[in-house]
Amino acid sequence: MRKIDIFDTTLRDGEQSAGINLNTAEKIEIARQLERFGATIIESGFPAASPGDFDAVQRIANTVKNSIVTGLARSVEKDISTAWEALKGGEQPHVHIFLATSPIHMEHKLMKTPDQVVEIAVESVKYARKYFPLVQWSAEDASRSDPEFLAHIIRKVIAAGATTINLPDTVGYATPEEYGAMFRYIQENVVGIENVKLSAHCHNDLGMATANTLAAIENGATQVEGTINGIGERAGNVALEEIAVALHIRNKIYQTETGIQLKEIKRTSQLVSQLTGSLIQPNKAVVGKNAFAHESGIHQDGMLKNPLTYEIITPELIGDASTELVLGKHSGRHAFKDRAVKMGFELTDEKLNKAFAEFKKLADSKKEIVEDDLFVLLTDQQINEKEVAVYELESVQVHYGSVNIPTATVSATHPNGELVTEAATGAGSVEAIFNTLERVVAGEAHILDYRVTSIGKGRDALGEAVVNMTYNGEVVTGRDVAQDVLEATAKAYLNAVNRQLVKEGQKTKTAVV
Repeated sequence: MRKIDIFDTTLRDGEQSAGINLNTAEKIEIARQLERFGATIIESGFPAASPGDFDAVQRIANTVKNSIVTGLARSVEKDISTAWEALKGGEQPHVHIFLATSPIHMEHKLMKTPDQVVEIAVESVKYARKYFPLVQWSAEDASRSDPEFLAHIIRKVIAAGATTINLPDTVGYATPEEYGAMFRYIQENVVGIENVKLSAHCHNDLGMATANTLAAIENGATQVEGTINGIGERAGNVALEEIAVALHIRNKIYQTETGIQLKEIKRTSQLVSQLTGSLIQPNKAVVGKNAFAHESGIHQDGMLKNPLTYEIITPELIGDASTELVLGKHSGRHAFKDRAVKMGFELTDEKLNKAFAEFKKLADSKKEIVEDDLFVLLTDQQINEKEVAVYELESVQVHYGSVNIPTATVSATHPNGELVTEAATGAGSVEAIFNTLERVVAGEAHILDYRVTSIGKGRDALGEAVVNMTYNGEVVTGRDVAQDVLEATAKAYLNAVNRQLVKEGQKTKTAVV
């Protein structure tokens, strides 16, 4: 059994997806879950990118103990030094350095000769090894690089002290045969490659990320990099849940072991989807809501006779066993706490009390409280961090009729504590709410995207609203839930505004220091 390390880049490459902007509390919550999931390495961000990124990486490195925490750095000393300051408190400090090696990138992006690129790569690795015991070096756009040059630069960075070599298919261009052949070539032509980890990092632009990653494993890769739910730039990265389950189900073929806790897959997928606001397509492999649904009569008949006829993966394998009524309106605080602990939440007494109060409110109006409801409620409490004064919705009312002009009235508390009430009209109820909230908040806001989805099933299901907008010139995403989708919409709008205020507050604090 060959050990394959799982390198999770949900918090770095995944967060680079359009419309995703996680705050520090959300990143820490995802990192904790990735630790439970069993990720060998968690890439927690790009420390030199911003004060917010630095803070998140530093706090994650100081929190996570059972996974290696790393951060990205360009091949420049300032990035590497900044990464060290953020990561030095980790159990095993690790840095991930990258530099492009393809002709098109070297000529048009870096504007460097191949010899200059080799020199930069070697010097950056040497500098990183002054601080870090673990240094990963990535050949950006490796799949479009000249094989001989790739082998040459890899020999040099290994001699300089690199402990992991990563060969990314940065733009998702390679076929499985080509990508596997690149790994074979490097192993056959680089002396000392057996002394370092060889890593695969695949993007999904042509829909081949999973196949390419498996091809790399077949050809000697000992580490694979990807994200939960396959989020990432453009068409995304390889979905780690797909790789983990594929290696498990087809273990006789691959004969590998990852250390991934498969029963944590569903929870990890659900958490990342909720906090990033990225919906999972229904037919998504492993974690889509239709992954275990059978509608065809022939399929249903086979399933009734023997589930193995059409089901190669069971819901129980990934922690997706069906859950009936979890708690009701008469459930006490002890039962609520017990359920929260069993679901993997670690709440302070204060947050547990707030979560229980919200649960009681929900139980008064919702007939059945299922695990999906509790997951949303408990997650929101666990990540709740008010770092600056924020807007808070007090009430929203909408007057609508097919022959009347929709009108919304909103009351909200300003950051200075003042209660403000405004009203406005719109072409529909949602637009009326947005127009009203523009009058409530100070600053310029423009809606880019908006959607509402249900949490769970039934006519009394919670509605989750996600609002993508610009506020004060910055793109930000807000989300919230309520039984009334219009209330959820107003809360999501203010959540987006508040998130941007938190960012601005962090920048101010940093400037003062």
